[in-house]
Amino acid sequence: MIPVSPRPEETEAEDIPLEIIYEDEFLLIVNKPPGMVAHPSLGNYTGTLVNALLHHTQKLSELNEPGRPGIVHRIDKETSGLLLVAKDEWTHAQLAKQFADHSLDREYWAVCWGIPKNSSGEIIGNIARSKKDRKVFTVSEEEGKHAHTFYEVIEEFEFASLIKLKLKTGRTHQIRVHLSHIKHPIFGDPTYNGRRINYGGDLAKMKNRVNNLLEIMPRQALHAKTLGFYHPHLKERVFFNSELPEDIQELISELKT
Repeated sequence: MIPVSPRPEETEAEDIPLEIIYEDEFLLIVNKPPGMVAHPSLGNYTGTLVNALLHHTQKLSELNEPGRPGIVHRIDKETSGLLLVAKDEWTHAQLAKQFADHSLDREYWAVCWGIPKNSSGEIIGNIARSKKDRKVFTVSEEEGKHAHTFYEVIEEFEFASLIKLKLKTGRTHQIRVHLSHIKHPIFGDPTYNGRRINYGGDLAKMKNRVNNLLEIMPRQALHAKTLGFYHPHLKERVFFNSELPEDIQELISELKT
């Protein structure tokens, strides 16, 4: 058994570079890189976004339980993109309410296997923990929580597509589970069938091409690209956009050749 490092008594500030898209005295927007966990948890007590935030500023909301200061919402470790951080409890509560009532605008971009039959559509299906593996989620007719995803194809390739997605609900792994459910898993996703050939045939040439692409994309090709919300202090809606990270850009470039 691999030994697990003991949890430190306090979360320590660490000098980790952050790409800050926006910051004022109430909140900030961070473009999280792939591979970074949002907050300390079992097996990940250092190198998290929270460790980096504590070095950047001592002014973070304490509305959450200890160890998660300022964190309004999360995205998966290997998903890149925009995250909203609150600096005080009142701002945090106002932003959290917008997540709860789904009044924010969030758009994800992903590269998925295959080309969906319809260029746009919606995926509806309850998401529940798998009975075979509690760390994995699945679409279920009898159990789980209601989940609703909208998608639109941006660009088509030989055996993959670039798509944008909007969430009507915000369940754990929602986009990854829903796309895998409709047989278009996210390219590179190790958990939901994204690291095997789903389209394009089984020829040796195809296998070599896919293996080369998977080397470019060792994670799920999913990026939280835009974020819009009502700023509770400015009293107006604000909108933020981010560029696709280099690995997804390189993947798209190779898919075009």
